[in-house]
Amino acid sequence: MNLLIMGAPGAGKGTMSNLILENYDVVHISTGDMLRQSIAEGHELGLKAKEYMEQGKLVPDSLIHDMIVERFSRPDMENGFLFDGYPRTLAQAIDLDEILKSLGMKLDGVINLEIEDEVLVKRITGRRSCSNCGAIYNIYSMPPKVEGVCDECGCELTVRKDDNAESLKIRLEEYHKNAQPILEHYSNAGIVHGVEASDKSIDEVFAAVKTVLEGLK
Repeated sequence: MNLLIMGAPGAGKGTMSNLILENYDVVHISTGDMLRQSIAEGHELGLKAKEYMEQGKLVPDSLIHDMIVERFSRPDMENGFLFDGYPRTLAQAIDLDEILKSLGMKLDGVINLEIEDEVLVKRITGRRSCSNCGAIYNIYSMPPKVEGVCDECGCELTVRKDDNAESLKIRLEEYHKNAQPILEHYSNAGIVHGVEASDKSIDEVFAAVKTVLEGLK
């Protein structure tokens, strides 16, 4: 299966991606991970990307294109893939279509995690993490036994700098602006599968995702 997972910040893409990888024989493709790995390994494309990043510039689509083409040349792609965090714009989606077409491939399905912005605000602004062991809490849905203290190791819980309402509003506006045309593009191809994630447990959301994926086999 060749898949793409979409969802706003805090919708649970990372959690669902991990569960998909545990249960299905597909390769996870994150352009962020690709960039970091390519830079760490000193590859030519990674070093080019590093130049842009060090100047505070976005890595151009043409360079991302080349990295994706290179990734598809590896043998582990035979059983399918899961794109996570890419494409981020309609132009990238169209480019990905062309890459896949040139390889005789196509996307089989787009999993769209649907969640209301109000729910995301509580998820993100209520998130707390342990500065020592990394345990994650939420003051609204999964609070620690003692406020501000990790249940696991007793260390202080912290808030990420961008886990605030102001930053989240900007991130959500940016996501919706870019995601809507991408979803329309793939909806026109008949491959978008919405999965309700607002008031569901992780198990319930993944059960819905599995139903979609079993139908794609």
